[in-house]
Amino acid sequence: MAQIFVVHPENPQSRLLQQAGELLAEGGLVAVPTDSSYAVVARLDDKAAAERLRRLRGLDERHHLTLLCRDLAEISHFAKVENTHYRLLKMATPGPFTFILEATKEVPRRVSHPSRKTIGIRVPDHRVARALIDAAGSPLLSTTLIPQGETLPLNDAQDILTRYEHDLAAIVDGGPCPFDSTTVIDLTGAVPQVLRVGRGDPASLGLQ
Repeated sequence: MAQIFVVHPENPQSRLLQQAGELLAEGGLVAVPTDSSYAVVARLDDKAAAERLRRLRGLDERHHLTLLCRDLAEISHFAKVENTHYRLLKMATPGPFTFILEATKEVPRRVSHPSRKTIGIRVPDHRVARALIDAAGSPLLSTTLIPQGETLPLNDAQDILTRYEHDLAAIVDGGPCPFDSTTVIDLTGAVPQVLRVGRGDPASLGLQ
């Protein structure tokens, strides 16, 4: 049964997040609040956990998983960031934007797009999410926690527990968070392309 760690949304208790990080290290999946709904996360280097992440959501290998990073410097370690992208990323991070970028060799092929070798990357503007990344010691592979057959993400820890108590190792309960998806921007072409408009406003980045 999943453990619940109730943390303060602005000053999350490091002791509880360390426990959640240890469960990730053991191969568990953990639900965590972000600046755009709850997400379910796993360690990037854990093949079995990544496969369970896809099964939980009913996703195939063509669906981009997202790497949650702590900052722009960490993004450049896992994705190829061109000079033309840097200003855009600096404006958008942290925030509710996901960027599709070409993955570096630091990203296992099994988690990048099978034909394009790309991955979604973002820096969440949520202290609990970033504190969990710190506790894990590396970026986390993630996907929005949307039940199979539904269209809206989950936003309540008790609801998540009811649905996924046997699938998750833990739920980090930081209270309700924004109830929306991220805005997705593809940076692999000649010009940035907005693939999905969510909570992040493309106009704030000078995009239509």
